[in-house]
Amino acid sequence: MSDHMIRVDGRRIAVHECGDPAGQPVIHFHGTPGSRLEMDFGSDLAERAGVRVIGVDRPGYGLSDPGPISPGGVARDVLAVADELGVARFAVSAWSGGGAFALATAAAAPDRVMRVGIAGGLAPFDRMPGAREALTAGDLEALSHLPEDPARAAELFRSGNSGILDAMLSVRDDETAPWVDWMWADSDAAVIADPAARRALFVNFREALRQGTGAIAWDNVAFVGPWGFRVEDVRAHVHLWYGDDDEMAPPANGRWLAEHLGAADLTVYAGEGHLLPLAHWGEMLRALTTRGS
Repeated sequence: MSDHMIRVDGRRIAVHECGDPAGQPVIHFHGTPGSRLEMDFGSDLAERAGVRVIGVDRPGYGLSDPGPISPGGVARDVLAVADELGVARFAVSAWSGGGAFALATAAAAPDRVMRVGIAGGLAPFDRMPGAREALTAGDLEALSHLPEDPARAAELFRSGNSGILDAMLSVRDDETAPWVDWMWADSDAAVIADPAARRALFVNFREALRQGTGAIAWDNVAFVGPWGFRVEDVRAHVHLWYGDDDEMAPPANGRWLAEHLGAADLTVYAGEGHLLPLAHWGEMLRALTTRGS
């Protein structure tokens, strides 16, 4: 395992590597919230699979300098990180809110991104039927400031969701993290009952929220607002994984993505929820690194 601070356009970007240092590279896009440490729980799995997992903190998460977040901007940052690490071609993985950024990177660098894997990711809000209707009045007000004033939109996303965001901050001081239960007990009870999985969530989210919740608001600007590219432009093969009990990212998102991506396969796990990588990381790595998949 190793950590790096890489400068891109004068900003510091925090990077964490785990698994096999000489293995096939997979760059991971963490969830919302999340951090570069998100997949560290699976370091032994990655090492046995011969995979080098590279996690990157988006701006304002973990140790990365704060700043605006957009799918295109994150894609440029990650490609610069790959250059700095000497990684020419790679697969990308994403969990939850990281999906838009993984697809943006694949669209921006079709000659470099070989495969994409997304667990519990959202479809574009401006194209997914029913997505906008599910937003609160406050979120719709925030969206009304895009694309002209993303900073104002981020401010409104933060203030409009301050209750749940402030509750998440408890994870920084309390390893029992009671919000884990009220977020996932209905859909992922078996996962969060496992001490190792619960510990992995704590480590990831504690690091994610080191600087507060501002980056979560910027993530919302990025994936609830216009993505800035069409998913149809992604040429890499995309693996999509969803739990049929997932209320945060229902499988309808995966079905929409599978219908609009050029090459994709969709797996829906019966009786499972949003925490799929904690239970299926090994098979996900195999899908992303096996030739011909």
